[in-house]
Amino acid sequence: MEWIRRRAGSLLAVGLVLGIGWTVAVTTSMPNWFDSDEACALRFGGADSSNVEVHTGWFPPSATCDFGNGNVQDYISPTRSAVLSVTGVLILVVLLAGLALTVRRLTGEPGPQRTADGIDLAKRRRNQLTFGALDLAVVVAVLTAGNAFAIVLGGLPGGILFALATATGLSALAVVLDRHLGPLPSTALDSRRRGTTAGLIVFAAIFAATAITGQMPFFRLWAAPLGAIAYAVVVAVQWSRLPHYRRDHRTTHQSVG
Repeated sequence: MEWIRRRAGSLLAVGLVLGIGWTVAVTTSMPNWFDSDEACALRFGGADSSNVEVHTGWFPPSATCDFGNGNVQDYISPTRSAVLSVTGVLILVVLLAGLALTVRRLTGEPGPQRTADGIDLAKRRRNQLTFGALDLAVVVAVLTAGNAFAIVLGGLPGGILFALATATGLSALAVVLDRHLGPLPSTALDSRRRGTTAGLIVFAAIFAATAITGQMPFFRLWAAPLGAIAYAVVVAVQWSRLPHYRRDHRTTHQSVG
């Protein structure tokens, strides 16, 4: 059980990837969303598509083509629907377990404390502000392209899962950056908390800006510099709250003065 808790992030990542894959599988099993009437007509021997009513559902995955006069055809077969349903439940279990264990790690054992002995904290802070922000910008740019892919192929559920994956991924990256470049003295639990906070705030800033500008549900490339700026601001605040750094920083300024 302890090994599973340590791999909570990996379990959550697997659940999110499988979940997005599941939404894509369901979407591609349904009639083409762009012209569902024509898709039904082509699927069932070139029937007249002028009066077709298409009904779809996500759970259990279903799609039917109603041609009128009692002629209703299953676009997704019952067998395929059953397989997708069972698979979806199993993926949901993995996803929820990973999410619960990941949240639980934020209240777990702090681990040994890393000291700031012999480390130039000012340089460490500059590196996190610059290189960390640059890394965030690159990752957000990639996620912006993935956002469109997930929504087009995965529909609304795919978009929701991708948003959760984005928030999780940004938090995981911020945790790694904090461990390598973050404030000291610090514990592993401190890095997890600071990194998770930074990642969630960056995602919230991008999401809010996208919604306010009326660009939902697709992110835009300007989200990359916005994410970098938001990350730099959060990191600067986290450093300023560290008593050891504040004391040294104040002493340095007094010496210069």
